[in-house]
Amino acid sequence: MAVVARREKIRSLSVAFLRILGVAVAYYAGACVGRLEGVVRVEGAAVSPLWPSTGIALTCLFLMGVGVWPGITLGVLFHLVTLDPLNAVAPGVMAGATLGPLCSYLLLRRVGFRIELDRLRDGVALVFLGALAGMMISATVGTSMLVLNGKLPVGFWPTWLAWWAGDAMGVLLVTPFLLLICRIRLPLRPDRWVEGTAVVLAALIITPLAITMSLTLIFLFFPVLIWAALRFQLAGSAPYALFVSVMVILEANEGKGAFAHHSLTERLVSLQVLNGSVALTSLLVAAVVTEQKNTRLKIEQACVALAEVVERLAPAEMARLRPREGRDGEEVKGEDENG
Repeated sequence: MAVVARREKIRSLSVAFLRILGVAVAYYAGACVGRLEGVVRVEGAAVSPLWPSTGIALTCLFLMGVGVWPGITLGVLFHLVTLDPLNAVAPGVMAGATLGPLCSYLLLRRVGFRIELDRLRDGVALVFLGALAGMMISATVGTSMLVLNGKLPVGFWPTWLAWWAGDAMGVLLVTPFLLLICRIRLPLRPDRWVEGTAVVLAALIITPLAITMSLTLIFLFFPVLIWAALRFQLAGSAPYALFVSVMVILEANEGKGAFAHHSLTERLVSLQVLNGSVALTSLLVAAVVTEQKNTRLKIEQACVALAEVVERLAPAEMARLRPREGRDGEEVKGEDENG
């Protein structure tokens, strides 16, 4: 028994180690993507308006449990090592980047968040607790460490805003997409392919046109986003929201199209507002429609169950009533004869 228990312990430790290593690799991969097009570049860090690693970290915490948090720290370490040699503020950056997703996870668990995102309250919680509130920790700690290191080419608040926006958008855009991928089931319904193709074509045509035009017309893609959310819920809105965000960030980084002739701070504010609006619309519309569909399905199931109960009870009730009706009839008939 001792040998079996030892083997089981070794196996569980191996699985835990592999999970932590997998989280670290996934976090580092997201960081590599995020720093490709960072709007703010500083020595010792890459600050991007879309940081996929925070969304990856939060998803891993929900899917694997809070025990994989060392993988987030290890992933941050991999990222920092590839940027520059480690310095005295690296532990602070690692701590902030770990505490952000971890606090978001604990806040969401506290309010009963469900990873299916099938309720309006889940979408609201992910926006305000998971993204906006939780990511303030990583942005504040990380930017403060850069200030101590004296490596900020721009002011504190532009860097903090870019850091916070990037982490928040990583949660709002990447987390729903990954949660959707983890529970997608194939094959898809064939009757939805035609409409799905129409949504994709509309997205590919309208989105580039809207982004390359003036900033006042950049919101032209919102009808397509609402269409995708209404008809396909999170399966349609989450990928499209991520697609819009990536294209907008690339355009803002180049300073072209809708973001031409704008300062860095103006671009950061515009990106934050636009990406936040896209994520909020995607999550909330999809959650409302899904919640209504689930409610209607539960009502239909309750009606079917009630009909089955009535159908089972009806024959027994009729059988019970028929003899009594016969006896009543006989009694009435006898009274008539005596009369």
